[in-house]
Amino acid sequence: MDRETRRIQNTKQASVEFQGKPSLNGMVEGQIAIEKKSNSQLAIYRKKFGQLWKSYMSNNGDQYVDRTLNANTLKYSHKFIDYRTFIHNFPDNIGTDVTFLPWQGTGEQANMNNATSAFLTPYTITCQKILFRPESLAAGTTTADITFTIHRQDDGDTNTDTVARFTYQPELVSNTVLTINESDFNNSPKVEAGAKVGISIAANPDPAGATIDYYITSVWRVEVEI
Repeated sequence: MDRETRRIQNTKQASVEFQGKPSLNGMVEGQIAIEKKSNSQLAIYRKKFGQLWKSYMSNNGDQYVDRTLNANTLKYSHKFIDYRTFIHNFPDNIGTDVTFLPWQGTGEQANMNNATSAFLTPYTITCQKILFRPESLAAGTTTADITFTIHRQDDGDTNTDTVARFTYQPELVSNTVLTINESDFNNSPKVEAGAKVGISIAANPDPAGATIDYYITSVWRVEVEI
């Protein structure tokens, strides 16, 4: 077999297609394998130095990383998703009134028309979870229902709209965290960019009967647009 014939034959055998993931033992050194599943990116594998190397190709500009992305510098030119936390701690005897949580400081309010009880969001945000920890509850009040409500005031509007609501009904426990997830709300807890967002709680009956500390943290998915 002459040299040119061997080159052509090796070229034909250098790339193979797989329906599933190719195995290291199933490939020869230097061989390239192509994996394509429905609704997924095209994956290119190559066996080199006794290891299996992988990269993705895209037909729409989307790129995926299977595990960890390590970069010296990240620079975004248009949009990315981030997660931010906000602290809403405050001391109060909340009784059964609607209480709007502070976004700065520790002063709760009766409405969101206050500099501390609302956040003007520069980007579209979605509440991922709320963590709520009451201090010492009064005896016999641990069965109080706590209603958590996400509110919105649109740009150019002072009307307070209800975005989403959830009522926590299991027994409350002093100094113990309860978690409200995005899926617990009756509607999507999403607020568009340029609106004011507020969070209120309301108890029934009074869970403490006196002033206690409430430790509250919210976590938000932020759609940052450059």
